[in-house]
Amino acid sequence: MKYINADIILPEYLIQKLQEYAQGKYIYIPIKKGKYKKWGEVSGYKKEIEERNKKINKEYRNGISVSDLSKKYYLSVSGIRKILYKK
Repeated sequence: MKYINADIILPEYLIQKLQEYAQGKYIYIPIKKGKYKKWGEVSGYKKEIEERNKKINKEYRNGISVSDLSKKYYLSVSGIRKILYKK
């Protein structure tokens, strides 16, 4: 989440009203319902993980052991197994 100074985006009257409740504090303004993005959608990390997991499955089917995959991808053996057995 990126920090933005309220002086830049909010009108003066709103800043004064907010200062009645919290001065010099960080305030999180939640996203409206229905506007949420799922984890990893904005950064693209979710897609990267999915691609990595596809590679892991393919390599396992091609004969690479769980132990070797664990070392290659810096994941635990149980983590690799979870990826392989996920439906």
